[in-house]
Amino acid sequence: MVAGRGCSIIRIGWLIGWLLLSPAVAALSFPLPPAGVDVVGEIKQVKADRDDTLLGLGRRYGIGYEEMRRANPSVDVWLPGAGTEIVIPSRYVLPDAPREGIVVNIAEMRLYYYPETEDGDTPQVETYPISVGRMDWNTPLGQSRITEKTEDPYWFPPESILTERAEQGRPLPDAVPPGPENPLGRHKMRLDIPGGAYLIHGTNEPRGIGMRVTHGCIRMFPEDVESLFNRVSSGASVRIVNQPVKAGWAIGELLIEAHPVLPPEAENAYDPMKSPPMRNAVEAISAVIDRGAARVDHQRLVRVMDAASGMPAAISRRNEVSSIARER
Repeated sequence: MVAGRGCSIIRIGWLIGWLLLSPAVAALSFPLPPAGVDVVGEIKQVKADRDDTLLGLGRRYGIGYEEMRRANPSVDVWLPGAGTEIVIPSRYVLPDAPREGIVVNIAEMRLYYYPETEDGDTPQVETYPISVGRMDWNTPLGQSRITEKTEDPYWFPPESILTERAEQGRPLPDAVPPGPENPLGRHKMRLDIPGGAYLIHGTNEPRGIGMRVTHGCIRMFPEDVESLFNRVSSGASVRIVNQPVKAGWAIGELLIEAHPVLPPEAENAYDPMKSPPMRNAVEAISAVIDRGAARVDHQRLVRVMDAASGMPAAISRRNEVSSIARER
């Protein structure tokens, strides 16, 4: 009886601590653009305070680790410095996928959610940073759906993870109860992907959001997954794609967004310097080029692809864009 009360006190204390330490939800939410427009958001700049870190600012503005690092290559991750200008890369080309349910783009480590709306309401799109599978634990692609939602879940490590941890000298128990040591966090949503237990879940290590560090699951900030958990129903559509290059239109301009890829020769590490192959750009542009009159500036395209900054950039020829704007 005493032991039971002690466990309850510990559990309540953990829950209160979690609530106090979790920041407010920093979801990036935008009005869904009309047909023919594919770009949402804007790139911002903020000034760091003395105690800020690049990771903390990223979490505050809904941006993952690699996104923040690529947007601010000369800034110290842990000590940006008071007054330092920080780029918040919060502009996105929407993935080439139906604008419904949940769409996960593995290449950019970002989840898009298209909530259902009532008649008369403005459709929205929300986007969240995520962590995805390492090269040897790939997050599977394809159409899926949510089959189960659990709050305060137990974690039952699969045999592969138990073996890996044992070989590292860090053995795991067969079951990890809810609490601060549970890597699933407080919310999990199971996907109907055959061949494994693939989840969308929270984490007890939010510093890893925006990296390729999971065993195939989709990991989110605790406050982000809680927001989704409370609104997404069982049976909701989840489409997982791998689009390192996205192309789309905005105000008569053709934009492209390029992300680094995980090279096949890498062991487990994500290589932030590996640019995507040009064939990815050709495929992405071919899918949308007929929806506008502007033409591609190939030199600008090459620069954007080489940089692979993850931020959308215009690749239209300037003189043609100007003539389009004048006609409108």
